[in-house]
Amino acid sequence: METRIALVGIVVENKDSAKRINDILHEYGAYIVGRMGIPYPKRNVSVISIVMDAPSDTISALSGKLGMIPHVNIKTVYSKLVS
Repeated sequence: METRIALVGIVVENKDSAKRINDILHEYGAYIVGRMGIPYPKRNVSVISIVMDAPSDTISALSGKLGMIPHVNIKTVYSKLVS
């Protein structure tokens, strides 16, 4: 199956969303290459970046689930490389 590398950027505007985010990321853990979370207390947000190597459908599914969480904004960037 062909996979792509993608970067999922997540801005969390409400810390109450953290458990749902972590549950979803755990569900897709086999496809996650790396994760970095940065709290930004000055603006009362957290920023998380996720690097994935997965089929396009899997990346889209993760992005869709995260995007449905209230107070969570996401953007996904796909590489042009396909394995």
